[in-house]
Amino acid sequence: MEERLYRSASGAPLALRCRQHSASCRELAVRCPRLQLRSLSAVTSAVWLAAYGLFVLCQNSMVLSAAIFLTLIGLIVYLHFVKIDQESLLVIGSLGIQVTSSYASGKESTTFIEMSQQKVIYYLCILLRDPQDPQGVSEVVPLFQSSKPRLDCLIEVYKSCHEILDQRKTASQSDGVK
Repeated sequence: MEERLYRSASGAPLALRCRQHSASCRELAVRCPRLQLRSLSAVTSAVWLAAYGLFVLCQNSMVLSAAIFLTLIGLIVYLHFVKIDQESLLVIGSLGIQVTSSYASGKESTTFIEMSQQKVIYYLCILLRDPQDPQGVSEVVPLFQSSKPRLDCLIEVYKSCHEILDQRKTASQSDGVK
């Protein structure tokens, strides 16, 4: 079993684990960073401080109870439906591909795609930043959906885009230094 470290589109660390079960069966798993206690503590503290502020204003203890309840429900929903710890592919040459998402709560979601009903292709997309969350993505815009160019063409487009974007970044950074 081999593990390599990479980064996500937002810069977060990822680990790719490859396991060869046989000549025609391979498992590929991408692990995301675990839930950070610091960010969890910050959100919980913000909610509870806001609730305490409301409590001081209205002197109603139900505000504090509601804040605790909403925080716990929010955490459970986040861990069970949003935060994915690992995504994996089990590729079985003669049968198909099994796609599994493992959530932070332990829940797993698995889909099997039969070999006769799938074709693996490469695609290039643009990730639009979320205005409210600089690390978040508000929309994914796939490119070349009709023409479906091969990987060598997409690599050329990718490099060209990054070359221009890197020039723009360098220019804006040098403008800020002056």
